[in-house]
Amino acid sequence: MNIELPDNLIQALKAIRASGGHPLIVGGAVRDAVMKRQTKDIDIEVYGLKPNLVATALVGVGTVDIVGMAFGVLKVHGINADFSVPRRDNKVGQGHKGFDVETDPEMSIEDAARRRDLTINSMAWDPFTGELHDPFRGAQDIEDKLLRATDQSKFLEDPLRAMRVAQFVSRFNFHVQNDLEAMCIEADLSQLSGERLYEEWRKLLSGRWADKALYFVRGALLRQFPELAAMADCPQDKVWHPEGDVFVHTAMATVWARELSEDPTVWWATLLHDAGKPSTTTKDDDGRVRSWGHEDAGIAPARSFLQRLKAPKDLEDRVAALVAYHLAPVHFVDEINGGHDGSARPSAYRRLARKLGAAGTGLKTLYLVSKADHFGRSTREAVARLFPVGDEFLRRAEMTQVTERPEPDIVMGRHLLNRGFQPGPEIGRILAKCREYQYDSGCKDADTILNYILIEEPQDPQS
Repeated sequence: MNIELPDNLIQALKAIRASGGHPLIVGGAVRDAVMKRQTKDIDIEVYGLKPNLVATALVGVGTVDIVGMAFGVLKVHGINADFSVPRRDNKVGQGHKGFDVETDPEMSIEDAARRRDLTINSMAWDPFTGELHDPFRGAQDIEDKLLRATDQSKFLEDPLRAMRVAQFVSRFNFHVQNDLEAMCIEADLSQLSGERLYEEWRKLLSGRWADKALYFVRGALLRQFPELAAMADCPQDKVWHPEGDVFVHTAMATVWARELSEDPTVWWATLLHDAGKPSTTTKDDDGRVRSWGHEDAGIAPARSFLQRLKAPKDLEDRVAALVAYHLAPVHFVDEINGGHDGSARPSAYRRLARKLGAAGTGLKTLYLVSKADHFGRSTREAVARLFPVGDEFLRRAEMTQVTERPEPDIVMGRHLLNRGFQPGPEIGRILAKCREYQYDSGCKDADTILNYILIEEPQDPQS
């Protein structure tokens, strides 16, 4: 194996070695190199030098910053790497920050690796000799596609590690050792900040095997996410969802969300699109399962889930809107929804685009969520990867030219002011009528729209 290092990092490593230190590449960069994957983050552990001497050695390379005072982590401007010395983490409190850290540059490589979560992350590589240090058989576990705890007695000291296992399942398609899964079941995620959980969920949803990760979550961690737990065992109509319960369908759909789009908004909205089904699902007298109104009912649990993860507010708003309207692409083309040709009129597309636009998203994104929802099933059409109704929705949306952003208002307040109207609530009421006429008629001329509205409803400009 080999890790390609930039010239400025090699210069820094040489400066450390010239000062008597022994730098090793550790953690994810080594794991990725063994797996022959690209890596972004490089961590260096320096043996034989105290942190202040590591900083002194790096001063000649560039400006040095201490970014993790408690952990003795150093960064050099212009070098994408973290430098630290080996340390012991002693658990003294709750959460991932509840540690007393003791740095020890004379620690053995094995003892330094023991604090890490998984064996695949517990390897070290010497950039000068090319030697791989692998005291816990991480390379073999990579070959076996196995996730295994480095030290079972320390694994649960940081409960976030249970979510890291889930995101590694999603990204690498590894299976989880039984002992490790049993430990994850005992993890108390309530000790963790929402921001840390959000980042692990983001990585989980970004993986190609998000469905397998969600099944792991279902078996080990689901009780800690009530909005998702409610989906498990929630029945669905077998005509539309022969694949199983809401959770199974959701897991299948998340894979397609990642396949169809690089936009995390699509991933999150797909994960939560059916969050309203548990509260709305009933059975008819004939045994058919119904979930009337689950779109609107899903807004509150979707927001609740994202708020607990401290997700960005703009993401929360986009997801809530997409959850609320995720069936619109089907309904707009479905024959039961009216319109001269058995489908929604262009004005309906314009209104929907405006509602989504107010939340920061649009019809193209909605189409992708709806497509992931459709493909995340085992119906004949879904298995054939056909979504003719959704494709027709997108075609008609593109004809209205509102797929990326809502249609702007043609008549503005200044048009009324120019006609002698005085500022006040009456202007707002007239503008709303102008907007409705614009959507219904497709007219793009402000004077034509305004003349029509004022003829239909004469106004005294001075009133």
